[in-house]
Amino acid sequence: MPANKNALTRIVLLDRLLADRYHAYSIQDMTDILNRELPIYGQEQGVSKRCVEKDLKYIEYNFPELIEFEKYSVDAHSVATDRPYKKRCIRYADPTFSIFTSKLTDEEKGLLTAALSTIGSFDGLDGFGWLNDFSKRLGLVEQEPIIQMSKNLLENRTLMAEIFSVIRAKSVIKIVYSKFNDSRSRDVILSPYLLKEYNRRWYVIGGADDTGKILNFALDRISSVEVLPGFEYRPAPDDLCERYEDIVGITYNEDSPVYRIIFRVSDSSAPYIRTKPLHGSQKELTGERAAEIRRKYSVPDDGAIFSIECKENYELIRELTAFADMKVLTPEPIITSVKERIKTLYQNYF
Repeated sequence: MPANKNALTRIVLLDRLLADRYHAYSIQDMTDILNRELPIYGQEQGVSKRCVEKDLKYIEYNFPELIEFEKYSVDAHSVATDRPYKKRCIRYADPTFSIFTSKLTDEEKGLLTAALSTIGSFDGLDGFGWLNDFSKRLGLVEQEPIIQMSKNLLENRTLMAEIFSVIRAKSVIKIVYSKFNDSRSRDVILSPYLLKEYNRRWYVIGGADDTGKILNFALDRISSVEVLPGFEYRPAPDDLCERYEDIVGITYNEDSPVYRIIFRVSDSSAPYIRTKPLHGSQKELTGERAAEIRRKYSVPDDGAIFSIECKENYELIRELTAFADMKVLTPEPIITSVKERIKTLYQNYF
């Protein structure tokens, strides 16, 4: 019985790897993955490459239905030798095939139907063809959209859908990218982690294949995306989402400390700042604390005083100079950056 249970677990794991169309697995890759995952299921005894070969042979020839494998090669890069090589891989020939199929419960079907209805209501998501497939299989009835996104948020929509898919599959990609101030293109190999929107523009955030450094690229500056199945995916850092809690926008400066920034705005701008905070940490200072700030920085009694805690970046300085009646009171490094931007704006007009 234990041997049968162990074999069944291996078959389930191998079925998942053989059905994966976003990664390229050699038999050695499958052996390594099984040895990493089997202990999760209470099976401490490891497996050899020969054992995996026997399991694959069993799947191919001993199941009731005909199963056909596809053997192919991909370009890969060896971490051990730091050299490129051809990796021989194996997968199901039929991209839609899997040994195990599971039916959704009524509750799961209801939840998925609701989720697909909501996602499908986003206008203009070209490339998300799987939404239509799922909708048909679940018998969803078309309805008028109840959520609509600005068209400007969805430039290069097919590319957005493609990157969404590779993030979900944890695939390494090569993007061809050009900066806003440089028309020359460059190739970047990336493990993509997150799609993030800021100021009506979408970005892909990922780890560089060579350094692991977290980078971001505007989708409207990417001309092409190529999946690299032979490259090893770098897992996202544990603090990926937390790091963006410390900034305004998308640019993360590793060297910048988290500043406590205090600023004052007039009564006319205060309601706007209250209802649309510059940063998630924003607080309005009132009472004795506000009175102390007014005395210390010689601030008039009218208007409102706010504080935020975040790193300095381009987007922060742009927000702090967007209001003519806003004055940053502290700290000095932020005041200096604001002054420099205002000086540049002044020189453009006078």
